[in-house]
Amino acid sequence: MYKLSPSLLAADFGILKQQLEELDKANVPYLHLDIMDGVFVPNLSFGLAVVQSIRKYTKIIFDVHLMIIEPERYVEQFAKAGADIFCFHIEATENAKELIAKIKDLGMKAAIALKPATPISTIEEFLPELDMVLVMTVEPGFGGQKFMQDQMEKVKDLVKLRKENNYNYDIEVDGGVNPETIKTCFAAGANVIVAGSAVMGAKDISARVKEFAEIAKDYTL
Repeated sequence: MYKLSPSLLAADFGILKQQLEELDKANVPYLHLDIMDGVFVPNLSFGLAVVQSIRKYTKIIFDVHLMIIEPERYVEQFAKAGADIFCFHIEATENAKELIAKIKDLGMKAAIALKPATPISTIEEFLPELDMVLVMTVEPGFGGQKFMQDQMEKVKDLVKLRKENNYNYDIEVDGGVNPETIKTCFAAGANVIVAGSAVMGAKDISARVKEFAEIAKDYTL
């Protein structure tokens, strides 16, 4: 099932409450929250305080993408702040199995993100336990990068593994998504789409959400 996850990083924080209301009115299911620590990636974004403060303004599912080292340090805090999906990078932890179990014990869904250079083999043993796999189609840490077409092979391989083994994870794509590249994502088999400026920077957010939904109807997801 297709799900759109607009990126908070691309929002206008001066009118954030208004934009959240627009997403609610457009029935957007997910909100993507990029948490960066300036260590795992060379950039800083926002943290727990922002997640907690906006939680009271919307019931949208919080799709939290942690680009931080040792994400296991913050599982409880993000659960309390209102995160619904806890996504981490395999390179950032030495205890992925324990982390996944902890995420689920706290009532969140567990996801792992794959950087462009990270192969599926690094997370294959965890696929039976995952609720979602995030395929990065840009290098994590900065917005506005060009969509990496070659990462669609990863999406196709994840679709194949899911079918062959009867797994149950969603496949999410993040980076450089626009009305053209989203078609490539759908064609490869991705069903959760992260979009930054293409949605949050659109003149009419609701119209762009509807446009993406119309495109999705042409694909079996």
